[in-house]
Amino acid sequence: MTGAAGEVLSEVRGRMGMITLNRAKALNALSLGMVRDLLATLLAWQKDEQVLAVAIRGMGKEGVFGAFCAGGDIRFLHGAGSTGNPQLEDFFTEEYALNHLIHTFGKPYIAFMDGIVMGGGMGISQGGTMRIVTERTKMAMPETAIGLFPDVGGGYFLSRCPGHAGEWLALTGDVIGAADALDFGLADGYLPSDQQPALWDALAAGSFADAAAVEALVKSKFTAPAKPAAQPRAEIDRVFALPTVAAMVQALEAADGEWAQHTAATLRKRSPLMLHVVLEQIRRARGMTLAQDLRMERDMVRHCFYLRPGQSETIEGIRALAVDKDHHPRWNPARIEDVQDAQWRAFFDSPWPAHSHPLAALD
Repeated sequence: MTGAAGEVLSEVRGRMGMITLNRAKALNALSLGMVRDLLATLLAWQKDEQVLAVAIRGMGKEGVFGAFCAGGDIRFLHGAGSTGNPQLEDFFTEEYALNHLIHTFGKPYIAFMDGIVMGGGMGISQGGTMRIVTERTKMAMPETAIGLFPDVGGGYFLSRCPGHAGEWLALTGDVIGAADALDFGLADGYLPSDQQPALWDALAAGSFADAAAVEALVKSKFTAPAKPAAQPRAEIDRVFALPTVAAMVQALEAADGEWAQHTAATLRKRSPLMLHVVLEQIRRARGMTLAQDLRMERDMVRHCFYLRPGQSETIEGIRALAVDKDHHPRWNPARIEDVQDAQWRAFFDSPWPAHSHPLAALD
């Protein structure tokens, strides 16, 4: 079964459902068509007794693997958000439903998280039961750089990282590698990239008695990462436990050391308004179920495009990064210290009554 112009390739081989994201030129960024194909395929396989487990990988420019998924199609989001295309609403509702399905799938879901795994790529992997990273993995939730927030369940899975790593990852959007992904609970095992094809083929060819046998095979291939975890956990926890974004930046700018100065400079480049929104998102999500978090994020993303007509931080952020490519977004407010509480609090007011929420059915 193939999907949007062949952008999602899916087949049942033996007892395995095998999915390849096949949009290499766009680093497998998710289109609405791809989201719909993935959702339809997984719903069918969830009920299919022949399918014991699912494996998913990306297609790189040189062939399979090499890039998992760079996120959602931000050019589509910019165009749709700028012109009032109703498919913008469909995209987020259906993408978040897909994220929820993966977390609650009920069968092993094996994500080969090679190369770039960012944004929406995290959304289709973090709910997996076996999240495999390699020495080429570049993992991040970089949404504050485009005036957005770590959605696709980011509030849920980042808030469950140890200490205050979730706040750090969500606010800065910094990229981490395999060892840190394992250290932060965002991956389950390490596999050298040159061993991925053999494992993929073994899954497809195996005659498994049950789902546990599938997982046992995958676990048997895990090894220790080539490079150790590199992030300063104590510093992250000290700074990102502070109560406000302004306090964090102040502490970083007052500190010595390359990490503190780099982190302060990064935060100064991000959307000041969305930094405040994101800090609240992560801290609220710690006490939420996945479904509650996704409903909150659906409210938030509606506001990202429509709360301030003509002043969307998201449309401006994407314009600067991917459309005009001037890399000089005109954030409003322009400084972290200028954001008023009422401005970020408005993102947490739901546009819908509970019974009519687009994701009311999630549990």
